[in-house]
Amino acid sequence: MSRVRSAEMPSSSNRSTEKALAIIEILAASRTPMRLLDIAKILNYNQSTTLRFLTSLINSGYVGQEEDSQKYYLTYKISRIANKLNQQQDIPRITHPYLVRLSELYSESACISVEQQFQMVYVDVATGNNQILLSMQQIGGTSPMHCTGNGKLLLTTFDDAKIDQLISKVGLKQFTKNTITTKEALLKELDQVRKNGWAMDNEECEIGVRCIAYPIRNYTGNIIAGLSVTGPINRMQESRITQKQPEMQRIAEEISERLGYQK
Repeated sequence: MSRVRSAEMPSSSNRSTEKALAIIEILAASRTPMRLLDIAKILNYNQSTTLRFLTSLINSGYVGQEEDSQKYYLTYKISRIANKLNQQQDIPRITHPYLVRLSELYSESACISVEQQFQMVYVDVATGNNQILLSMQQIGGTSPMHCTGNGKLLLTTFDDAKIDQLISKVGLKQFTKNTITTKEALLKELDQVRKNGWAMDNEECEIGVRCIAYPIRNYTGNIIAGLSVTGPINRMQESRITQKQPEMQRIAEEISERLGYQK
């Protein structure tokens, strides 16, 4: 008998995931809450197996159960996830002309990044031939939160418990002598970012490189992304940054308005 490759043999974990997803799809297709018996019949599962997966989905917040009929339905958690994903996918379509404008204003690279799993993910980038683009600043690339301008902006939305979670899960890694590596210093920095309304990476991620960032807000007023310009410190001098900040702020506000934000 020939040996079957492991990649072709679904693990019990994979099969469990498939069963749970199948239940979600069935509930999504139904216009009304469904009985356990009906769900089991459609999926050709026994009722005990179906109940086990439904219970897991209830515990995860994806499925609810009516008290009187005991029927099952999808919660709005799925909608919240889909809405967040749609927002992130819409961002580059809206932001790219503004990024090009910002890149031309500073003659440096400009980026948009969002937070996912305690790191920043780049979703849009604009740069010219002679402009610095860090290796992380590729669409889909990631960067740390505690030492980047965009990361600090998103960290201002974290409460103390979530800051602790960040430190526990990914830490405050030191990249240069300027990197913030303690919670106390990070909280102090975030207080300053809130007061300023913008954030800076001052050679904290890489020596010789400076970044300034402004928040992007959605219709709820929440910060959902950061808009940043990055360049070498000999060109990104404080006087030059200060001179061009009002226009950068206007660009960030225009993007936010396109996403439905109103002051």
